[in-house]
Amino acid sequence: MLSKRLTLFVRSIVLAAMLVAAGCTASPPVQEMSDARQAITAAKEAGAAEYAAEELDAAVEFLNSAEIYLKNNAFHFARRDAIAAKSKALDALKLSEADQE
Repeated sequence: MLSKRLTLFVRSIVLAAMLVAAGCTASPPVQEMSDARQAITAAKEAGAAEYAAEELDAAVEFLNSAEIYLKNNAFHFARRDAIAAKSKALDALKLSEADQE
């Protein structure tokens, strides 16, 4: 009797842990997408198309990829590419500002 209760308890814990883990990764990367878009806009306004075209293009490609993943509910990959887009856009922004000094 005790082992049956213990088995049921362990199964309940495992199920609860799986639901918590699924809930943590199942949310859309809204903030990351917004951050990436804002960083790309800032880079463009700083002249990245002229001074850091390669980095800006990479940022836009990552953002496009993130949007495709987002539409397919692949939130983990969308988040990863949105973060990469922001990083590349910030690189482009820094290069643009440095070249204009």
